[in-house]
Amino acid sequence: MSTKTLAAPAGLRHARIHGLGGYRPERVVTNEEVIQFIDSSDEWIRQRSGIATRHVAAAEETVIDMAEAAAREAIAHAGVAPEQIGAVLIATVTHPFQTPAAAPELAHRLQIPNPAAFDLSAACAGYCYGISLANDMVRAGTVDYVLVVGVEKLSDFTDKYDRGTAFIFGDGAGAAVVGVSDYPGIGPTLWGSLGDQRDVITQRESWTELREEMESTGREQAVAWPSFVMQGQSVFRWAVYSMAPVAVEAVHAAGITADDLDAFVPHQANMRITDAMIKALKLPEHVPVARDIAETGNTSAASIPLAMSRMLAEGEAPHGGLALQIGFGAGLVYAAQVVVMP
Repeated sequence: MSTKTLAAPAGLRHARIHGLGGYRPERVVTNEEVIQFIDSSDEWIRQRSGIATRHVAAAEETVIDMAEAAAREAIAHAGVAPEQIGAVLIATVTHPFQTPAAAPELAHRLQIPNPAAFDLSAACAGYCYGISLANDMVRAGTVDYVLVVGVEKLSDFTDKYDRGTAFIFGDGAGAAVVGVSDYPGIGPTLWGSLGDQRDVITQRESWTELREEMESTGREQAVAWPSFVMQGQSVFRWAVYSMAPVAVEAVHAAGITADDLDAFVPHQANMRITDAMIKALKLPEHVPVARDIAETGNTSAASIPLAMSRMLAEGEAPHGGLALQIGFGAGLVYAAQVVVMP
């Protein structure tokens, strides 16, 4: 057995978010357009979800295109050079290739030289998972800066005839640059999963099932695309009654109280879920709450950075303030942490 001792960092560093960026596709889809394909109404959609409009990417616009736009804004906001970034992490469930991942191509477009680059599949909790991983990488000294992107082109996986989901989803990207700091800027992450609840939010069919159907019916015949489906009431109950305690625990783990918060940025899943979480959390009235879903829809992994960047840009939340962010979605998976807003 070797008597050599491996080299390792002498101590942990601090990390924080240095910059944020967001991208919303140009096309805006109203409820009136959505209800052309489902039995619903603008009033019903607003009452059930709080959504009035959502952004939808152009047919030729890719996950990587949107990620690039958000990432460039985040990098500029952070004031770092591409060569300072040592890792690129993309949280997404809608990059249409099993391999290669989107992250290496994004890094190449941004001229980030030879970074670690990988995609992360944690659905609507993906961005918070990414922030936690980036925090750990920076604190351990693995890299000095990490680019974290949450991006989705959900329009590619939405069945416009499905009354339960057609009105919910939108497209977009949000990005953050996490880097070394002289003070702690990212609190402990509370996260977990409930794999026995996988059917609550899922892809309708697997890719192998789609291939089998194509082979059995003939490639020239139309085959139903494996879009995303969910059990709306089950999602609502889980998000409200199970996620509020996680959010409370994340605040306590950060060593603060709800009164110390300057913003609450939950995953933009549903306005009714947000309202119910506020009540369950007993959130003080002075704490502003992200409600980006009204104009942007549910953008899964992109929703939290998109919502936070809008709050900062519009002066609704203060730069340098404390924000509680929590993501939850298919898996079922969840993650929450308190961060210092850049």
